[in-house]
Amino acid sequence: MAYENILFRTEKGIATITFNRPKALNALNGALLNEFAAALEEIDGNEDIRVLVLTGGGEKSFVAGADISEIAAYNTLQAKLFARKGQSIINRLQNMSIPVIAAVNGFALGGGSEIALACDFIYAAENAMFGLPEINLGIIPGFGGTQRLARVVGPGIAKEMIFTGKMIPAERAAAIGMVNKVCAADALMEKVLKTAGVIASRGKVSLRAAKQAINSGLNTDLATGLKIEVDAFALCMASIDAREGTSAFLEKRKAIFNGDLTGQNSS
Repeated sequence: MAYENILFRTEKGIATITFNRPKALNALNGALLNEFAAALEEIDGNEDIRVLVLTGGGEKSFVAGADISEIAAYNTLQAKLFARKGQSIINRLQNMSIPVIAAVNGFALGGGSEIALACDFIYAAENAMFGLPEINLGIIPGFGGTQRLARVVGPGIAKEMIFTGKMIPAERAAAIGMVNKVCAADALMEKVLKTAGVIASRGKVSLRAAKQAINSGLNTDLATGLKIEVDAFALCMASIDAREGTSAFLEKRKAIFNGDLTGQNSS
């Protein structure tokens, strides 16, 4: 598929999606959302992709929220369909079987913060700003912000951010647990791709199992979560990568994980 509102590339098992409407600060319009959904589907169907990185085009913005010029005239039904569409795409992002890293290079407002929160973790440039400013428009977050932010930073901080609509800088986002690492702007992608490269070198089965165990366990009680972990651990042990990893350890060499999700060697 030819993309006009995003840039999509893959290299060494790492896919990068760049939201690419810099003149509009990469605001989410219908066309960009459609292309984003198509790119996620393309990645899901590519066994060679092990990690996904999201970032924004230009120097100012990751994603500066929804395109207000599109949503200003929505009636109730149109607003509901728009929110459902956004939630569906972001849910798919969160449920990707591969690890997803947000490289937030500037403003991550509204839908931008909501996309970043659905990633597995966030690295941010020093100049990045986060916020859910919908309250200033007389509306509320509609792409999952009221739910995911509270789960990440706690209800008190989430309510303060959503009720006031104020932006917070990257360092504050890191302090409240929203961001994993703050980097110099010119070093952000280097740091993200270095981490993505480390992750991409790990086994596919174990990466998928770890992500699913963590995400599924967060939605249940500890006892059920531990059962999920036991089953995931056992499935990992049946993989060719588990045999490679344990053999490499005993033989005092570096493991080379070439197994695919069917338990076969993909090299």
